[in-house]
Amino acid sequence: MFKKILIGLIVILLIAGGVLFVLLQPNRLDPGQIAAEGSGDAARGERMFWAGGCVSCHAPAKAEGDDRLKLSGGAPLNTQFGTFHAPNISPDPEDGIGNWTLADFANAMQRGVDPEGRHLYPAFPYTSYVRMQKQDVADLWAFLKTLPPVKGAAPGNDLAFPFNIRPAVGLWKLAFLGDGSPAIDLPADASEAARLGQYLVEGPGHCGECHTPRGFDGAGGLDTSEWLAGAPAPEGKGNVPNITPSEAGIGAWSAEDIAYFFESGFTPDFDSVGGSMVEVQENLAKLSASDREAIAAYLKAIAPHGGEVGQ
Repeated sequence: MFKKILIGLIVILLIAGGVLFVLLQPNRLDPGQIAAEGSGDAARGERMFWAGGCVSCHAPAKAEGDDRLKLSGGAPLNTQFGTFHAPNISPDPEDGIGNWTLADFANAMQRGVDPEGRHLYPAFPYTSYVRMQKQDVADLWAFLKTLPPVKGAAPGNDLAFPFNIRPAVGLWKLAFLGDGSPAIDLPADASEAARLGQYLVEGPGHCGECHTPRGFDGAGGLDTSEWLAGAPAPEGKGNVPNITPSEAGIGAWSAEDIAYFFESGFTPDFDSVGGSMVEVQENLAKLSASDREAIAAYLKAIAPHGGEVGQ
């Protein structure tokens, strides 16, 4: 009898292990979810580049001028889970992504999977990029290929246990990656500008990744019921502000104030942008006036939340 029970337990464990192994495997995009190789337009891709803020993480710290386009990897991101290092994404064939295909790039952007089949950590905001249109991904790829190749691989991540167990990211994705649906529903009468702003904010702009609180002590997915209501700073110092149209957020700002802030870095009371938002504002200033106005329209159309850090 004991032998039968033991054999039964072993079988159950083997089945459970097999199921877990399958669940941990990377889930790549279907071919139909990827634009045709070579279909990207670099001129359009530059818009996605600045909207996505690629420079903020992948350019050397404090880079200026043309050096901002040398994407060898930026300053380390120190978090409660350990230190993340953004990789070299220049078109260098050895240390960067010069040998990647569009499919490789799209799977990294929208599934968090590198060409070797490894899960990427969600410090790279693919949970937002999953909302991008496939042609925009192809356009961004075309633009990245026009940038200067840079030698030198970025350091590896230095993460604490159990966060250094990369395959476990597969379970995290099952819970939090999402299917590309909008983060929130806009009012039925929202303007076309606000709907464009929704795409730019929730997709390439990935604003929610910092401005929205997370569950599981910061390790979970975004709490969309407190969308853009503010959150603890990823690096553990201070808070990322509430940018909803509430009294605790930016409710006193007009859409024109918001768009002008993106363009100039000046608030309605003539204060200037500071902290990590400096680089974000510099990126947004590269967008067209209509794109900045669309983002402003979206921020005025979303639900207000009263707390300073998602409360």
